[in-house]
This record gives sequence, structure tokens and C-alpha cells, in this order.
Amino acid sequence: MTRKERIEMLRAGRPSLDYAGEPSLGSIYGEEEVEAAVRAIRHASSPERGFRTSSSEGEPFEAEFAAYIGTEHAVTLNSAGVGLDLAMKCLDLEPGDEVICPSINFKAAPMAIVGQGGTWVPCEVDPRTLQMDPADVVKRLTPRTRALFPVHMNGLSAPMDELLEIAEKHPHPRHGPLKVIGDAARAVGGGYKGTKIGKRGWMTVFSFHTQKNMTTLGEGGAITTDDPEAAARLRKMRFFGGDDSWGSSYLMTSVQAAVGRVQLRKLDSLIEARRRVAAARTEMLRGLPELTLPYEPESCYHSYYLYTILVPREWAGERRDRLCAMLRDEYRVNTIIANPPVHSTVPFLRRHVGDVRLPVSEELGARLFCPPIHPGMSDDDNRYICAAIWDAVERMRGL
Repeated sequence: MTRKERIEMLRAGRPSLDYAGEPSLGSIYGEEEVEAAVRAIRHASSPERGFRTSSSEGEPFEAEFAAYIGTEHAVTLNSAGVGLDLAMKCLDLEPGDEVICPSINFKAAPMAIVGQGGTWVPCEVDPRTLQMDPADVVKRLTPRTRALFPVHMNGLSAPMDELLEIAEKHPHPRHGPLKVIGDAARAVGGGYKGTKIGKRGWMTVFSFHTQKNMTTLGEGGAITTDDPEAAARLRKMRFFGGDDSWGSSYLMTSVQAAVGRVQLRKLDSLIEARRRVAAARTEMLRGLPELTLPYEPESCYHSYYLYTILVPREWAGERRDRLCAMLRDEYRVNTIIANPPVHSTVPFLRRHVGDVRLPVSEELGARLFCPPIHPGMSDDDNRYICAAIWDAVERMRGL
């Protein structure tokens, strides 16, 4: 991006939309979603039908989502947070059982481990990708390790083949090979080695929250698996456990499922749009020596839920925060820090793990920031955001 182009963009004003660092609607809705919702409401407006998930919309949505991911089963739920809890519930954790999960993360996955009685063992991430680091995982294995819980951070796949190999080579003494459960809340539509994220592993949890790549009217989630027993147990747990097990009410409504079917048909085009915005942004910011831009391994197909940038080590912490404040206050460009390591920033989890040091994660948490990205972002808005970042970084050099 030339200096002349930057000056022209900044003179033009501000972005046409006041994008949050993590936009409040991560997808694009149109008349198809409205029509699907109205159709489902009309269909449900009868005492003999209602809004139950096992409807003309719910079961097809599950089948279509499973086919999209490439698994035998998909179980829809009313949120991904519930999905993380139920995935942990399926492990039948006993006191002292350990689950390894990265700390560069949203707090939901570690909370699910702790909430189901497990011991969260935080681990480091690869600084290039922000994904679970297999070499660090091996160092943290013990005879009490039950599962690996990779997070497909910000739209990029974790290194699943390496993690699955670790799980096979280091079985639990009683339970056998470790379970690998993926948190793909931010990664629906992404890919790994020619397959969709969610194809590999015992279970994968997806989010259809309002900010995600696709959304079922603001909330919702799904778990994919090839394990028929796990799928059957999940279906029981989402509706009070059937007659012989624990459960509660975690159902997705038929209206949400109807809209989800429309969103799923659009998903690949939405991801392609995100990737176009990301590619253009990378090209425009490539000449800024201070910034480390997102890295996409050849094995991965990044869905770019977030566009993660790292500032230099010497800018970590306060100077990074000043840069983000400058972008917000002087250029109307919002950012989000996604995510600092939760072992040290979430008091509840800090009490759970004690005095743990993760130097790689702690440094990355002080260096990263994410400017807004959205599949509907115009070229001009993307150029303005890049011009603002260039200008702000150049100003920070002298401070």
C-alpha cells in the first residue's frame, strides 16, 4: 500500500460501518433466512407440531451438517458452550483426571473441563499459528491424562494428525487411547488436509452464535462425531437424559434449524469472502516491518474468523494497547485482543491451575490484536482499515 493511497483513504473519512473488533453479526442474512424462519413458524403453528428439534427442519439440518463436515453424526444444541460441557461429560471424568488444552483461548473450553470435575492442564501454542503445540503437549502428559482439547483458534485448524498420533502413542492405563475433542467454535467452514475441520477427532464442537461464521438466529451449536454411542448419549443428554441417564434441556428450535440450513448452504461462499478480505489485507500490510501477519500452513484452509496480527516483542503490553487505543480513538477502527492466556487473566481459572507459567502464551497474549474482518466488508472499508493501521504504526515508531 503506497503512501499516496494511504493518504487518500484517510482523507476519505472513516469506515462506512462501525465494525466492532469482533462484529456483532459474523455472517450475512438475507431474504432467504427470513423466508425460512417464517416458513418454520407457520409450520410449527399447530398443536400437533410445535417447535421441537425433531421436526421437518431439525433432523435434515443435522444430516446436512454431518454431510458437510464428513462425519456420521451431528447433534444440534442451543449453544456451543453447552456442547463443550456435554463433550466433557461424555468423558466421565474422575477426580484428578487431566485434560490438556491451550491457554491462548476463550475461557469456555477450560471452564468446561473444570465444570465437569476434571483438572485443566494448560499448554503452549505454536507462536506462528496460535494452535496447540504438539511438542509442548508431550511434556505435559501424565498417567492421569484423559484427553487432548485443541482449539481451532480464530478460524485455523489445529495440527490434528500430530495430536491424534500423540493420543494413540500415550494411552490412559484404564481408558486406552486419549480422546481428542476439538473446539471449533470459531472455525466452522475451515479445512485441514483436504477435509473440513471437524472430520478428525472423537468429537468437535461448533458454534452458531451471532458473531460466528454462520449463525442460527444468534445462538446455537452442534457436535460432530463418528462414534454412534457418543452421538446417542449426546441426544439423550440434550433432552433430560431419556429414561436412564442424566440430562437437561439443550434443544435447538425448529426455526433456528431452518435458518441454519440456509446459512449452511451459504457457508462456503461466506468463507471465500472472508478469505478475499484477508488476502487483500495481507497484501496491503505486507510492507509494515513491525507487524507479523497471519500464517496459514499449506495443510490448512483458514476461515479467518479473526485476522490476528502480532506487534513486535518490544511493543508487547502497553505499547500494543496504545496502538489499539489510537486506532479506536483517532481512526474509528476497533480491535479485539483475542485471546490473552486465560490461565493468568481469568481469576476463576487462575485459582484452579495455581502458579503456572506459560512464557510463549504470555508473550503472545501481550502482542496480538485483531482488527475487524467480515464477509460483507467492502474493499474501501478494508483499505481504510489498512491505511489506518499503517498510519498508526508509523506514529508509534516515534513514541
